[in-house]
Parts: sequence; C-alpha cells; structure tokens
Amino acid sequence: MTAASDVRDTAEPLTRRAWVGWIPRGLILGLFAFAIFGPLANMLLWSVAEVWYFPYKLPLEWGFGFWERVFKPRGNAMLSLSNSVVIALFTVVASLAVAIPAGYALARGRLPWRGLILVAFLVPQAFPAVAVHINIARIFYGYGLTGTFAGVILVHTVQGLVFAVWISTAAFAAVDRELEEAARNIGASPLRTFLTVTLPLALPGIMASAVFVFLISLDEFTGTFFVGVPDVVTMPLLLFNASMEGNYQIASITSLILLVPSVLFMLLIERFLKADVLAKVGS
Repeated sequence: MTAASDVRDTAEPLTRRAWVGWIPRGLILGLFAFAIFGPLANMLLWSVAEVWYFPYKLPLEWGFGFWERVFKPRGNAMLSLSNSVVIALFTVVASLAVAIPAGYALARGRLPWRGLILVAFLVPQAFPAVAVHINIARIFYGYGLTGTFAGVILVHTVQGLVFAVWISTAAFAAVDRELEEAARNIGASPLRTFLTVTLPLALPGIMASAVFVFLISLDEFTGTFFVGVPDVVTMPLLLFNASMEGNYQIASITSLILLVPSVLFMLLIERFLKADVLAKVGS
C-alpha cells in the first residue's frame, strides 16, 4: 500500500505539470487559429449579411442577395475573374519562357557573377511597389501598352520572375549530373539529354514555380491598377473598388472567390515542391 500510494503521489504532480505545460501551447495554437480563421469567418458572415451595422455583433438579416448581384452580368465578377485567369496563365507562360533557360544556365553553366544575377531578379521586390509601377506605367504609356492585356501581363511577369527563376534554378541544380552523363555516354545529344532527362526530373520544381507565378498574378493589384485601369479589370480591382465604396458584402464575396484557386494551387505546390528542391534555393 505504501509503494502504491507513493507512485500515486508522484504521478499527481507530474500530471498537474503536464496540464500546466499545455496551457501556453493551447493559447499559442488558439491565437494562430484566430489569426487564420478569424478573418475568414468574418468574410463568410459579411458575404451572407443583408443588413449588419454597429453595435450589433451579428447580421440582422441574412441572405444571398449580394451573391446574386455579384454574378449578374452587370456585376462584372465573371468578366473580372476570367480576365484574372487569362492574365495569370499568360504570365506563367512568359515567366517560364525566361525562367527555364535562365534556371538551367544558372544551375549548370559556369556563369560569372552568378550570385549577382540571382539577386538582380530580386531588385523589383526591393523597392516600394507603387514607385516601381508608376515608373513602369510612364514607360509603357510611351509604347502604347497602358490599358492593354499585354502591358498588364508584362508587369505581372516582372513580379513573378523572381520566384520562377529562383525555383527553376533550384530544380535544375537538384538533378543528378550522373544521370545526364549516363545519357551522354550512350550517345544522346545535349538537347536530347535536356529534353529526356534533365527537364522531366526538374519538372516538379518548375511546376511549383508556375503555381507561385499564377497565384502572384491572380492576386496582383498595384501593377494592374497603374497599367491596366480602366480598360483591364481584374478581381483584385473589383475587390478594391467594393472596399473603397464601403460595400463589404461585395468585397467579402470577391475575396472568397479569389481564395478558392489560391487554396487549390497551394495544395499543388505542396505536392510538387520537394525538400531536395527547397534545399537548393539560393545555393
């Protein structure tokens, strides 16, 4: 009985300490959950709120009237969404057209100042976006690119190249050189080796970079605003206009629409972007 009671007396403080140790962890996890799901829950409430004003904590009237307004032809939501998707797809094509040869050269070639070349792709991100895009808009105006899809795609491509080039470089650097040498030893030309060995092995990383570029273009606002307005309207512009007008229902609905492809493509990133590719980023 004495031994059993000693064990019980020892176990009780240990259990108490374990519960006390979980309290700060629970608080931290709760704060993270609130930071992530709190804004999302607020958007969901606003999207179905017909009447909601201070000081009421919940909407006074519920409904889907604003959803109907968004998807009406006059709401421009579907046109803005299609514009955003088309621009994002062309931005991906333009970015990969530069990133694949650049990434291969930076990963496999003996280029001087390789580090500086990689840093050069970060330069547009190092300055305030408004200042950069105002100057780009002035240059594009002289070439007739303002208010055009081509101008907006070029601006988005500048934003996406940093991810496309850096991740593509890491993807090519992660390919085992011995596999390429084996292909060359059995008679494959450099081009055939690239197309049948190097490119397929680097494809997961390239796909991940394409997804990143697509998401950046889909959510890009500043460049589209200065270069595309008023002729090119995308979902971020529709969201901005609704927010500035105080129409939080429309703003919340457009935010939720933009959230769907973002979540889907982030799941694709998790599938394609492997640890060995991430380890090569910037190396």
